[in-house]
Amino acid sequence: MYTSTKFPRTSALFISALLGGVIFTSCASSERSTNSALPQMAADGMANRASAPAGESSISQKAEASSIVRSRPQLIKKAAISLTVNSVDKTVDAVSQIINQQQGDLIGLKQQQPRNDNPRYTATIQLRIPENRLEPTLEQLAKLGTVDSRNITAEDVGDRLVDFQARLTNLQKTEANLQKIMDRAGSVRDVLSVAQELSNVRQTIEQINAQLKSLQNQVAYSTITLNLEAAVSSTSSQPALGLQVQETWNKSTHSLSSFSVGLLKLGIWLIVYSPYLLIFAALVYGFTRWRRTHSPRLTQIPESTSSE
Repeated sequence: MYTSTKFPRTSALFISALLGGVIFTSCASSERSTNSALPQMAADGMANRASAPAGESSISQKAEASSIVRSRPQLIKKAAISLTVNSVDKTVDAVSQIINQQQGDLIGLKQQQPRNDNPRYTATIQLRIPENRLEPTLEQLAKLGTVDSRNITAEDVGDRLVDFQARLTNLQKTEANLQKIMDRAGSVRDVLSVAQELSNVRQTIEQINAQLKSLQNQVAYSTITLNLEAAVSSTSSQPALGLQVQETWNKSTHSLSSFSVGLLKLGIWLIVYSPYLLIFAALVYGFTRWRRTHSPRLTQIPESTSSE
């Protein structure tokens, strides 16, 4: 009785220990396999995020960029104003002073002296002014003369700025993921492949960054085109007389040179065709001599004198 009851208990303990060891061993091996698979899963996750199209996360990124960029209207403003002034030279100097006061830049200057078809002195000035100083600058320019025309145009580029900013943010995240993948890549082939992709992403980032800065610069600074035209006054008679004398002198000297060149060309033509002219002159002279020799009037004169 004692032996029969002790043997089942011992067998049960042995079986329990054996099952516990098996379970412990399987759990340990499962834990090691899980831990060893974690880095590969992380790398695969980064690779999938890097290779995923930009459109999957562009919505949230555009929302972030929109909250930053579209805090106020992003407008590219351009203005044009035409003035009639008493003195173009003095007005140009005054415009230079206004540009310095408004912290702007002079982009271009074109002056045109009076001509026959346009007797007025004109000038065209292009300047760039900070966007918040556009209206004060136009008011100062209008005081320099009589305003003939004035217009302002604006172009909203907020959507383009948001799009560029979202694409730039997405590409920067892709660049960071590619850099991590390249650091963990093992084979040379994988390193070269990731490096090529990283170079393409960085080139695209530079292009988009340049376009973004160009748009931001156009938004920050407005362009003004100023057209100046001198008013017609009676005091301009004396300078006009001097211009007329100078123009007459230029025309006369030009006519003399043209006439001399024409004579020289005529002489060259005569020299080239001189053989034909000599032959023609010889023929005319021979014909004249022959006609005088065989003229009937000349042959009848001796007969009348002999009869007398």
